[in-house]
Amino acid sequence: MEAVLSTKALLLCVLTATKTSETIEANWSEFDFDKGIWTIPKERMKKGREHTVPLSDQAIEVLKSINRVEGSPWVFDSRGKGKPISNMAMSNCLKGTLGFKEYTVHGFRSSFRDWAGETTTHSREVIEQSLAHSLADQTEAAYPRGDYLEKCRALMADWAGYCLKFFIVAKTL
Repeated sequence: MEAVLSTKALLLCVLTATKTSETIEANWSEFDFDKGIWTIPKERMKKGREHTVPLSDQAIEVLKSINRVEGSPWVFDSRGKGKPISNMAMSNCLKGTLGFKEYTVHGFRSSFRDWAGETTTHSREVIEQSLAHSLADQTEAAYPRGDYLEKCRALMADWAGYCLKFFIVAKTL
């Protein structure tokens, strides 16, 4: 059962281009299925700013397939241990269960960035916002006030479509 949960965590992590810790520490209260968003609180973000992640239909499907553990806030509950799954669970799934020994979970964020920048027409600002990155140029960073939510939503939907092959692998497990 832990392997299936780790696979679902990996899928959500890939589909949302989030970091391992952001994914495994996700709480059910952070998700709004009606609005299709995941709001990661600033306390859990590297830059100390809340991050709103638009959820693709595929990401919502993964989340809805997870059995909630009664009394636990964790989406990826370590089944009765009162904490989320280990930070190595997704890596073990990727390398062991799926056999991709040369890949890392964090590498999918890099793949997302490369794919979005090289093969789509989505703007750099939208791509960086989707990754919760700050603009390096302080002058440029002082101007944006919006969160590009709907543009990020379109990007994440495109990414999910590109990643469908991962669902085919996961559904065979």
